[in-house]
Amino acid sequence: MSDKRQRHRVQGSWAKQPGCTGNFRDDRSTPELVQANVYCCLCLCVCVCVAVSRLRLLPGFLPPEEADWIFGKLLAELPWSQKTNYRQGEAYEEPRLTCWYGELPYMYANSTMAANNQWHPLLSSLRQAAEERSGCSFNSLLCNLYRDGRDSIGWHSDDEASLGATPTIASLSLGDTRVFSLRKQPPPEEAGDYTYVQRIRVPLSHGTLLLMSGATQDDWQHQVAKEYHDRGPRINLTFRTIHPEPEGHRPGTKLRFKAQHPYSEA
Repeated sequence: MSDKRQRHRVQGSWAKQPGCTGNFRDDRSTPELVQANVYCCLCLCVCVCVAVSRLRLLPGFLPPEEADWIFGKLLAELPWSQKTNYRQGEAYEEPRLTCWYGELPYMYANSTMAANNQWHPLLSSLRQAAEERSGCSFNSLLCNLYRDGRDSIGWHSDDEASLGATPTIASLSLGDTRVFSLRKQPPPEEAGDYTYVQRIRVPLSHGTLLLMSGATQDDWQHQVAKEYHDRGPRINLTFRTIHPEPEGHRPGTKLRFKAQHPYSEA
């Protein structure tokens, strides 16, 4: 038990500003910041890098007044709807509103979001800005609207086969601040027990861009949990690249890629 508790201690933390010192190791079993992969941009960008799993946080990606205007436009003008999903054969209403943009449909769990090429002009501009900052190109966008603190999304990874082996996802937050939580996938011998895994909590504020890349989706799960105190609405835009489903693969299901990146555990 003590070994598990020791592993539970998060060795990494959010990077300090330029000039910080510390001991850095590239050790997948005990994640710490890797100095060579810590990015800072005018003190606005902070990064935690766990081996080949990378998060880059860019507060102030959108100035407050611009973010206010964009939030109001998207809240009023996007085709928000509440989807029905299924868990163990039981139907339930997803606790958030969503809409999808992209040439291909997006299939996850037991749900499909139809292809939609009618991009809102404002979303096209935001996609271009996210591409310029990330150095990646995106062909799709999942929009989530959390109406209040009771809306949420449970633990999951964006690791559907259609997203590719090491996807980069650019996540833009607008509106009230919500906590974005991550937990490390347990090793095989733990048989899916998340009790003592490493965890990270990141408050995502108005106008913040979060970039997830490398093996993040393979090695970590994330969620936005319910909060039982007053929260205003929040819009989350997640730009991504969708590929045709691999031949012979059942659409919408997961395909693990651990063997394809160099720090994989057996």
